[in-house]
Amino acid sequence: MFSLSGKIALVTGASRGLGWAIARSLAENGAIVLLNARDVAVLNARRDQLVGAGLKADTTAFDITDHKASAERIAAAVEHYGRLDIVAVNAGINHRAPITELSLEDFRRVMDTNLTAAWNLAKEAARHMIPRRAGRIVFTGSMAANIARPTLSAYIASKGAVHALTRELAVELAPHGITVNAIAPGYFATEMNTPLVENAEFSSWICKRTPAGRWGKPEEIGYAAAFLASDEAAFVNGHILSVDGGFSAAM
Repeated sequence: MFSLSGKIALVTGASRGLGWAIARSLAENGAIVLLNARDVAVLNARRDQLVGAGLKADTTAFDITDHKASAERIAAAVEHYGRLDIVAVNAGINHRAPITELSLEDFRRVMDTNLTAAWNLAKEAARHMIPRRAGRIVFTGSMAANIARPTLSAYIASKGAVHALTRELAVELAPHGITVNAIAPGYFATEMNTPLVENAEFSSWICKRTPAGRWGKPEEIGYAAAFLASDEAAFVNGHILSVDGGFSAAM
């Protein structure tokens, strides 16, 4: 079950953190994974890591906020491989600041990356999935879309919109055989969160606040993505899958 053998998958933000975990999991389940980020050198190293493990991977470096480049690279992938089966839209950014100190420019930058680019990637992928009447689109949302913390107004607004976009596209694209779902991660021990993991006070709070009693492991996001991308998840659509150790369920 859950084999992705022969599937063509694009993963954005795949050079590190949760994106890398998603890419690795899809590849381990048989997919040919196209790794996306902006840093070509890092992407090449990640590709070599997968290929060295006997998996199938390639790179496609572009800035997801460049909508023309996104469309061109997706079209190029379809031309080269014949189709695009899976798109995992993971790349995103954050900008912490009180709302009174957050500039409009920074707010728009977060929204452009986390929401508008995600919408555009889904649109361009759908152009190629609709004629084949098959496809999987998986967004990375956030538990912060439903429970808030101060100084994250741009990030929370963008992820809340991603969750709403997930539901709308699921309804719109389901008649074409395409499913659209999102993963809502909790706190994960990624490279980006290393300072927080190493902060004894904050880490202790996370472990106490999370019913599972620990930080999430990046590979646990990868497992969720592989499931949502699989044929076995064909009737899972418009779903926001919380992967947070129970954090968002607890009072």
